[in-house]
Amino acid sequence: MLIKSADVRKAKNNKPFIAFTFQDKSGQIDGKFWDAKEEDINRFQAGTVVFVSGKRELYQNNPQLRISKMRLAQAGEPSSPELYMERAPIRTEDMIEEINQTLFEITSAPINRVVRYLLKKFHKEFFDFPAAKRHHHAFPGGLSFHTISILRLAKTVVKNYPGVSQSLLYGGVILHDIGKTIELTGSLSTEYTLKGNLIGHIVLIDEEITKACEALKISEDNEDIILLKHVVLAHHGKMEYGSPVLPHLLEAEIIHYLDNLDASINMIDTALQRTTEGSFSERIFGLENRSFYKPNVTPPAQTE
Repeated sequence: MLIKSADVRKAKNNKPFIAFTFQDKSGQIDGKFWDAKEEDINRFQAGTVVFVSGKRELYQNNPQLRISKMRLAQAGEPSSPELYMERAPIRTEDMIEEINQTLFEITSAPINRVVRYLLKKFHKEFFDFPAAKRHHHAFPGGLSFHTISILRLAKTVVKNYPGVSQSLLYGGVILHDIGKTIELTGSLSTEYTLKGNLIGHIVLIDEEITKACEALKISEDNEDIILLKHVVLAHHGKMEYGSPVLPHLLEAEIIHYLDNLDASINMIDTALQRTTEGSFSERIFGLENRSFYKPNVTPPAQTE
């Protein structure tokens, strides 16, 4: 497995241990390495492929690996981290094409120009980064896949509710999480940057919209720009969830709910993939520690 993260902590007896998150293409699992020595801490770093022997157990209804033996991958064994990383289910080229086609549907010139500018500035990171360190779409390409999933939902909303501003909704969806390209370190061994920890992606993208306006000679007092900033700043829906302002536009409210919907579906779907039929999933931290039931699926009747 790949070591996705390796956090050194101290046990109650004051001895160091390593809290690991391992992953392969089927998902991830946590494990504790007790009584870690200095050489263990130096050897088992995030981004390293290891061979692990252990037992899968449940701790507070969450799967955890009780490690019995662990070693580094040896010569001749598959040791490239990319072999153990989940990928977005859509090819990068197809995601780029879908985003580019959507740009033609943003008819507000100021919003279109700012969105194009920031997509070009963060192009590589946007199509490579995860959408989060752990909770949802936490895999390479997860950021762009999450964005496209919300865009598809947004296009259905526009068809059903003609009063919605297509330009503002699509522009806000594309930019709402692009600040994570600054907030996070990348797709391998994802951590929060200093700016990510101290400022956060919502304020960071607001700053980037300001910089884009300066570069493009667009006034920040332009109403479309003010509205674009608002839907981005309000997309977490509540101040206690990190938004500095509550949604006060129809499009801001829509983006908030579509963002939550897509993230929730991804977290539940990921947990259910690791759950046997007729039982409950592990607890999902991002959904109030709730667990979800996976129904028994009756196979279709055979016809003669």
